[in-house]
Amino acid sequence: MTMTSEPTEPLAHRMQRYVEALQDRICTALERLDGRAAFRRDRWERDEGGGGLTRVLEDGAVFEKGGVNTSAVHGPLPERMAKAFGVRKKPFFATGLSLVIHPRSPWVPTVHANVRYFALGDDLAQPDDQWFGGGADLTPVYPTLEDTQHFHRVWRDVCDQHADVASYADLKRHCDEYFYLDHRQEARGVGGIFYDYLRDAPEATFAFSKAVGDAFLDAYVPIVERRATADYGEREQAFQTIRRGRYVEFNLVYDRGTRFGLETGGRTESILMSLPPRVRWPYAWEPEPGTKEDRAMWFFQARDWLTLTPSDAPPAPDVAESKAGA
Repeated sequence: MTMTSEPTEPLAHRMQRYVEALQDRICTALERLDGRAAFRRDRWERDEGGGGLTRVLEDGAVFEKGGVNTSAVHGPLPERMAKAFGVRKKPFFATGLSLVIHPRSPWVPTVHANVRYFALGDDLAQPDDQWFGGGADLTPVYPTLEDTQHFHRVWRDVCDQHADVASYADLKRHCDEYFYLDHRQEARGVGGIFYDYLRDAPEATFAFSKAVGDAFLDAYVPIVERRATADYGEREQAFQTIRRGRYVEFNLVYDRGTRFGLETGGRTESILMSLPPRVRWPYAWEPEPGTKEDRAMWFFQARDWLTLTPSDAPPAPDVAESKAGA
C-alpha cells in the first residue's frame, strides 16, 4: 500500500514560489492584452529582512496604470502590529501577491486582487501561528449586470470547488463589508470575494489560495475584451476620475494592507502604486437624475448579484448617450 506523505517544505516557501510564478503569468497575459506597454521591474530589499519585486505598467493602450507586486518579508514583528494581532512580539514572515489595474477606458473596470500568507514564530516549518488571506474585487465606473455576474460566477465556482475551506456566500459578504466607504454610505465597487485569517486547514487553504490566484485572469480578461473598444469622451472620463476618488479614499482611510505595509517598513512606492494616475474631487458632486451616472450608483450597494435578472437592474449604459449629451 502506497502511503501519501505530508509535504515537508514549509508552506511559507511554497507560497513564495507560487506567487512569484503567478506574477509572471499575470504580467505576461496583461501585456499581451494591452498590446503596447510592458511591465517594468523594480526589485527592492527591506532593511529588516526580505524584499520583493514591483512590476508596474504605465501609459498602455488598454491599461493606464497597473501594478502586480510580490513580496516576501521577515523580521521582528513591529510593536504596533503585535498589539493589533493580540500577540507578543515575535518573528514574522509574510509573502503574497497584490495587484491593481486601472484601465484607460471608463468602460473597463478597475480590478484588485491579492493572495497572501502570514506566519509567526522562529520555525517556519512549525510556526506558532499561520494564516492565509486574499480575494478579488471589481470596481467599474459604469457597471453592467453582465460583467458583474461574470466576475462573481468565477469566484462562486472557485469557492464551490474548495467548499471544505471556502463559502462563496460568506466570502462575498466579507468583501461587501470590507470594501465599503462608510463615510459615503456606498461600496467601492461591485465586490467579489475577500478572506483573511484562514488558519484551520493550512494545506487545504493553500490549495484554495492558489485556485484564487489561478482564476484571476478568467474573471477579468473577458470583461476587458468585451469593453475595451467602446467609444468614450470627456463626460465618461470626468466620471471616471470621480469614481477613482472613491478608490483613493478607501485605500488611504480603510485598507489594512496599506497600513500593514507602511507599519512594517514596506516599500512606499510599491504600497502606493495602487493609487490611480488621475483623480479629482469636485465639491458636493451628485449625479444628475436619470443619467447613466445616476444609474451607475445603483450598483454601488451590496446585492445578491447571481440571483438577479436583467429586468432587476438599471438598463446598461448606451454609448450613444454620451454623444447625445444626455
